Amino acid sequence: MANHGKKFRAAEQQVDREKLYQPEEALELLKELSFAKFDETVEVHVRTGLDPRHADQIVRGSAVLPHGTGRTQRVLVFAQGEKAREAEQEGADYVGGEELAKKIQEGWLDFDVAIATPDMMGIVGRLGRVLGPRGLMPNPRTGTVTMDVGRVVREAKAGRIEFRVDRTGVLHAPIGKISFDVDKLAENLGAFVDAIVRAKPSGAKGQYLRSITVSSTMGPGTKLDLNATQALAAA
Repeated sequence: MANHGKKFRAAEQQVDREKLYQPEEALELLKELSFAKFDETVEVHVRTGLDPRHADQIVRGSAVLPHGTGRTQRVLVFAQGEKAREAEQEGADYVGGEELAKKIQEGWLDFDVAIATPDMMGIVGRLGRVLGPRGLMPNPRTGTVTMDVGRVVREAKAGRIEFRVDRTGVLHAPIGKISFDVDKLAENLGAFVDAIVRAKPSGAKGQYLRSITVSSTMGPGTKLDLNATQALAAA
């Protein structure tokens, strides 16, 4: 276990480990306990009942946060012709084909989201070993291999996030900054949980969502009331 500093331990003592907090209450507590000198990211961690060793129990997808993540996404698009112009018009930071693939193969990774049209996957496919481990590989299941390039670029710029269950069956995602108002963080949390519920894989068995915890970058985690959080998502 990591050795935490005095400020973290002091904040942790303010969290009731036996309590399941209402979403808004937990988010308010995160803001009150924040001690970092920078605008921390608010993160959500969802423990599922999935066994990712089975292909039909892998959940992945995307969610559009209504209030964004508080971070400007650098968007790269593999496209040509009219679709390339569409991507540029919607604010994509980098648009191209072979020349971008070559830069990436040489080690350039100065972007946060990669999108591709289906006809460009012959080029993009060669980058799997580089982009895959970093979670940057365009994929139809997350909506980043698409002909609707303009919409996906707009969403990425506005606060679209991708998620995938890790090998322990947990999903992690940013839902905003500690400086956000509680109601905005709550709406982003609801949008994320709603996307997870909608992406429930066919092989899921038993209880799908087992626990949800929110935390800030430097602060302790706070467990949420599962029913209240799912109701927030449904709303």
